[in-house]
Amino acid sequence: MQSLNTLRLLRSAKRSHTVATWLAVTAAAFILQACASAPAERSVPALTVSSQAFKQGQRLADDQVANTFGCTGKNISPDVQWNGAPADTKFYAVSIYDPDAPTGSGFWHWVVFNIPASVTSLKADAGKNASTLPPGATMARNDGGAAAFAGACPPVGHGEHRYILRVFALSDKLPLDGNASPALVGFMINQMKLAEGSITAKYSR
Repeated sequence: MQSLNTLRLLRSAKRSHTVATWLAVTAAAFILQACASAPAERSVPALTVSSQAFKQGQRLADDQVANTFGCTGKNISPDVQWNGAPADTKFYAVSIYDPDAPTGSGFWHWVVFNIPASVTSLKADAGKNASTLPPGATMARNDGGAAAFAGACPPVGHGEHRYILRVFALSDKLPLDGNASPALVGFMINQMKLAEGSITAKYSR
């Protein structure tokens, strides 16, 4: 009788192990399939982007540094020029993003969208407020909560941060207003972009 009970227990354990293994394999397959089917950021032709404020890979000047949280810069958004957009471009969007900010999601310093297709540049300090933008353009709130440019101010000793200035050519007007989050604007841009280009500056304290 004891041998029979032992045999039953072994069979039960084997079945449990088989079920657990099957569940683990099924879960892994599901995760792999989900990752494979997740929409990636669309690849599009390149715009040529430039700025007098900095060249690719250069350090930000004090003009583009914040004047809050212990930083003593001038908080002036950089000028930006672009060309090479497709003929069917209807609008543009411009953003500055720090992927190295210790937030878990980076930090959006500046987001402007619905810039008319006739405009191919923004002057320095265009990010001061809505009145300094081209007519029709909309400025979203930065990650500091203000509808304006927010200068660089990384934590002291945190290492070099990247500040990516991007320009996007869009197929249509984004159906958003200034209350939209930078993440939502970015999502919509990815659906409508025809071309994009960027330059990256660096800064540390």
